[in-house]
Amino acid sequence: MDKHKIEKGKLLLAEPFMDESVFQRCAIFLCELHKDGALGFIINKQLDFIITDLIKDFPEFNAAVFYGGPVQTDTIHYIHTKGDLLEDSIEVQKGIFWGGDFNRLKFLITNELIKPADIRFYLGYSGWTAGQLQEEVKSGSWMISESDPNYIFTRKWGGLWKRILNDAGGTKAVIANMDGIDFQLN
Repeated sequence: MDKHKIEKGKLLLAEPFMDESVFQRCAIFLCELHKDGALGFIINKQLDFIITDLIKDFPEFNAAVFYGGPVQTDTIHYIHTKGDLLEDSIEVQKGIFWGGDFNRLKFLITNELIKPADIRFYLGYSGWTAGQLQEEVKSGSWMISESDPNYIFTRKWGGLWKRILNDAGGTKAVIANMDGIDFQLN
């Protein structure tokens, strides 16, 4: 596999000594990739509130909110497993969807057809302009890894970056165990 092959549905893992605090030891699920740029969500930085703290007319729903990235932090996005029920969802990879009709989402939650384990909410996103992500990968800022729904929908956020690298094995497992600060959320 080409270690520089970037595709939607993959994970971007920050190199172990990235000192930029926003991306330190983060894992990003890449949802969109095209000639104009790329977009993804940090999956291992849970915030200290739930979705109903942010949206007043939202149904009672005890779902965590994550810091998706530094771009447009006044927007809410969601990744879920219910694309068959939520119109206008975009399938990022088999069984994992991004977005969808917001009013329909509220209806599905009210009727308990979507549970907190089925969805993750993100405040803001991580984005790159045309060619920017490719250059950052080539320069070694990001490692590319296979994704798994268990990473995105896990309840064990702390140590996720390290767990993903260890699961990949080989050189990535060695990198996972290098000295440095592991981003712990809980």
